[in-house]
Amino acid sequence: MNLVDNAPKPFVKWAGGKRQLLNQLVENLPEDFNNYQEFFVGGGALYFKLWNLGRIKKAVLNDSNKELVNTYLMVKDKLSELIEELKQNSKYKNDATVFYQIRASEPEEKIERAARFIYLNKTAFNGLHRVNRSGKFNVPFGRYTNPKILDEENLIVVSEALRHVKVLNTDFTGVLDYAKRDDFAYFDPPYYPLTPTASFTSYTSNDFSAKDQERLRNTVDKLTGMKVKVMVSNSYTDFIMDLYKNYQQLEVHATRAISCKAETRGKVSELVLMNW
Repeated sequence: MNLVDNAPKPFVKWAGGKRQLLNQLVENLPEDFNNYQEFFVGGGALYFKLWNLGRIKKAVLNDSNKELVNTYLMVKDKLSELIEELKQNSKYKNDATVFYQIRASEPEEKIERAARFIYLNKTAFNGLHRVNRSGKFNVPFGRYTNPKILDEENLIVVSEALRHVKVLNTDFTGVLDYAKRDDFAYFDPPYYPLTPTASFTSYTSNDFSAKDQERLRNTVDKLTGMKVKVMVSNSYTDFIMDLYKNYQQLEVHATRAISCKAETRGKVSELVLMNW
């Protein structure tokens, strides 16, 4: 397989993923930047797109979800072991009984934890990742006919794209320790809810609150003062528009299909906020 001919794509499905908006995001990128920082990496759609476009020099990727970060690290550093683990078809079978057994398991070994994470992401309902207050994955079985649990070809090119990347599991304010003048920082946080009952922030056991949104804006302010180029994605709400009133605001549209409620799926307006 020629790695040059195979563009890496996100190896997990992630709520709020940016695959649909990639063209709009790329069209509005700064013309030039040094290193890339993404501190809510999730599925990493924009990072992999920029890597394929040859726009990545050095990068720091971070997420608060420790199991997601462990999986990134295993794909990056121990891919052959991870592939061998996922090739155990009887162990990672697309079956409800097996699913709930794996969902209830708490493996300590990092390779097995990463395999569990990928398996659950591919077989859980609607590809949703959600945990309860105790940090336990609680999405039901998805009942897919033939999910691609092991996408070996994509994992190989993803591993190549991550080879020289620093991968972190810390608070998003950690970007202040890495970003330098003329770097580009992209933030895709859990979105501020459109309505009081529409919140989906449980990627980790701690919700992302309005106070956290304000902390993020304060971080953007500090990065702006450091001459770092910053882009933020968030919901099209008065709260976010007011929070970023000093920044350029661009309305974009995406079709959201990962919600567990059919009536909340469909075309929605989102905001892209920029400091240039």
